[in-house]
Amino acid sequence: MLEDNKRLSNLIIESLEERNYHVDWFENGKDAINAIFDGYDCFILDINVPGIDGISLLKEIKSVYSSTPCIIISANVELDTIKDAYTKGCDEYLKKPFFVYELETKLDRLCITEEAIIKLSEDYSYDIIKQKLFDKHMQEIKLSKKEILLMNLFAKYKDRVITFEHIEQYVWQGDLTTNDNIRALIKRVRKKLPKDTIISQGGVGYKLNIN
Repeated sequence: MLEDNKRLSNLIIESLEERNYHVDWFENGKDAINAIFDGYDCFILDINVPGIDGISLLKEIKSVYSSTPCIIISANVELDTIKDAYTKGCDEYLKKPFFVYELETKLDRLCITEEAIIKLSEDYSYDIIKQKLFDKHMQEIKLSKKEILLMNLFAKYKDRVITFEHIEQYVWQGDLTTNDNIRALIKRVRKKLPKDTIISQGGVGYKLNIN
């Protein structure tokens, strides 16, 4: 991550490490460019930083790792700058100020390094990249936006219990909701999955049961 705001950087690092991401932080673009060959799964870049700016670093990264996701985080909202970032290969442009959960959502979608296809049963699978649920005939089972976000969350943390709080933050994207609404969403998704694919965890949350 290239970001010269220490307070924001610490907030992002703390949040992402809680979600099992490992983050290397650089304040200066010249230091960051020397590290881009270290095998990262994703890059988070601010634009206006000391040394080499984020757009120039983005260009260097994409010239070597064209498929590695890059997310720009910047207070610069000029249309020409945003267009330039996308032209040089940025995958997402997140305008400051933003909620950290917004960055988490983009990272979860872009930077998943596990297998792309999650086998839910012999007959059902979920494609993380395409964000689609398929039956045994590879026919797509339609999902709503919140259902997709929920499936993304389960797929990303398929070996962990997903708490009500985590579901609220990720699926409702910062809006407040109730546990009853979460239970209703779980009920709708369960109807589209094999029996017992999503199991309750003692009133704490839910877990994907695919072992």
